[in-house]
Amino acid sequence: NSNGNPQSDSLVPVNPLATPRFWWHTLRSMAEARSAPGNISVDARAIDGVQHTLTVWTDEAAMRAYLVAGAHMQAMRAFRQIATGKTIGYTSPTIPSWGEARAIWEERGREA
Repeated sequence: NSNGNPQSDSLVPVNPLATPRFWWHTLRSMAEARSAPGNISVDARAIDGVQHTLTVWTDEAAMRAYLVAGAHMQAMRAFRQIATGKTIGYTSPTIPSWGEARAIWEERGREA
């Protein structure tokens, strides 16, 4: 992203029956994201009983490099077994709050 806006990664609803497997993938992915070039922040939490992840990146290239490698790629390959619903990646002029990210996910998220 050439305008310097942070990139936000996915908010992902999790299949409740797959929660332990989700967290196994999430913790590995979050550890890799924290040390990945261009990462600004990494967080995960439950909102209204649904598990979500949120990462913020300096630019789209850094985000995409992380998305297609390592633990995150393994998690995405397992997505249909551990999660349901929508994902979203988008540009923001500021680092979004959880409330802002959740609203954008609800409005613009794509079924995975």
